[in-house]
Amino acid sequence: MTMTREDILAVLGPTDETLLAEILATGASAEELREAWAWLNGDEALMSEGRPLPGTRVAALIDLLDPDEQVG
Repeated sequence: MTMTREDILAVLGPTDETLLAEILATGASAEELREAWAWLNGDEALMSEGRPLPGTRVAALIDLLDPDEQVG
């Protein structure tokens, strides 16, 4: 299911309209956004859990949320 503006705000908190639009344009789900947020805020913990590297949409979200971050 595609996420809504409210889903994004629930994960990120207040954010600018441009970022909201860019995130919505990815077609990602709210779960993918939560996964991207988790990678940005604790990727070492996720890797030590044996989780696979982020998929394409999650990686795109990571790039939007933290353009300086290199994934993969």
